[in-house]
Amino acid sequence: MAVRILIVEDEKLIRWSLHQKFEEQGYHVTEAEDGTKALEMLGDDLFDLIMLDYKLPDMTGLDILKKVRETDQDVVVVMMTAFSSIESAVDAMKLGAYDYITKPFDMDQLLRTVHKALETTKLRRELRELRRHIAHEYGIDRIVGRHQTMLDLYETINQVARSGASTVFLRGESGTGKDLVARVIHYNSDRAAKPFMNITCTALSETLLESELFGHERGAFTDAKAQKKGLFELADGGTIFLDEVGDMPAGLQAKLLRFLEERTFRRVGGTQEVNVDVRIIAATNRDIEKAIEEHKFRSDLMYRLNVISIYMPPLRDRGDDVTLLTQYFVARFAQEFRKPCIHVATDAMKLLYKYSWPGNVRELRNVIERAVLLSKNQALGVNDLVLGRVSEPVVVGRFVLPTEGVDLRALEDDLVRQALARAAHNQTQAARLLHLSRDAFRYRLEKLGLL
Repeated sequence: MAVRILIVEDEKLIRWSLHQKFEEQGYHVTEAEDGTKALEMLGDDLFDLIMLDYKLPDMTGLDILKKVRETDQDVVVVMMTAFSSIESAVDAMKLGAYDYITKPFDMDQLLRTVHKALETTKLRRELRELRRHIAHEYGIDRIVGRHQTMLDLYETINQVARSGASTVFLRGESGTGKDLVARVIHYNSDRAAKPFMNITCTALSETLLESELFGHERGAFTDAKAQKKGLFELADGGTIFLDEVGDMPAGLQAKLLRFLEERTFRRVGGTQEVNVDVRIIAATNRDIEKAIEEHKFRSDLMYRLNVISIYMPPLRDRGDDVTLLTQYFVARFAQEFRKPCIHVATDAMKLLYKYSWPGNVRELRNVIERAVLLSKNQALGVNDLVLGRVSEPVVVGRFVLPTEGVDLRALEDDLVRQALARAAHNQTQAARLLHLSRDAFRYRLEKLGLL
């Protein structure tokens, strides 16, 4: 789609000159000789760039700029004037003008400004679209469940997301969806445009975890060759999700407590206090009260974290939500793996319903993903399901090995065909999906008779 530019200028010769130059660049150009006409066009059309004269017969360019900012936050406006002054330039910039150029124009310089301005419009719209996508992906409706405990949970999440609460504590068994809830709270709050940073408190050693959270100064330790900002600084204005906080090392518990009390911290090896505004969402599957009794978790930190506590119910206590989640995951993975319409046989659904789900929603998701991926039938039966600790599959990456084994050649054939389909038969892209070189991928195509 061609780039659309609106020229708002009362001098006909200037409009003509700009029109000709922009059309040479392949842009679609529209003209307005006064503010009234410009506002009519802005109400009917979407533009990528507005070249706006400061002084018009019926109003000023600033009047139009105010209206533009009320209707389209992404379009870039370049002001034009023959009466340049610092005051008018400052006023235009305060209202969101991208740049301010004076007549007569240096056309080469003008085109450079226009090209940069159009890149800004493109980036702004891509960012807005990405935010829309994320907001949809982490909307409250993405948490699947109709059990009363879940309905109560939705209400709590909505209240917390819209509140000014700076600390939220998520508790519940492993696999109940604490990570998803943390993201939903963030992306449905007024912090959504700011970063969401997450870290698992058991993933790193105490020294590395401290550096990741609080950053470090140059020379703070052997490999600290430059200053590094930690997650607390990078997430300023946004949210930090501390997963498995119940297993945080004791030394870091004290530092986290200090931050929660004072909202300041020092980088490792630093002396300067750093102030940030972040919401802390902490999560644990541990029995914190027991950990406090065993002197493995600080009671004062618990009280600081537990200002707003949200309990995630285990799947076994959610009744028919097992059926609802099964249907959701079947539809999702059937689409992802480009499988025909798949449903769950009655006996298989009864088995899923009766199972205790020690791994909760995460376990159900993995069971269904494996079943949909490997099943050759349109109905998932009992034999497609791997349940229970005795027959627990070995997980390698995203794929699972069933206890009865698998035909590796058939699986490879299936994955190669899926990669080709997803890449619209572009061999280079398909190879990339399977983390293969193009030659290695073509070898498999030849072996499978697909070349």
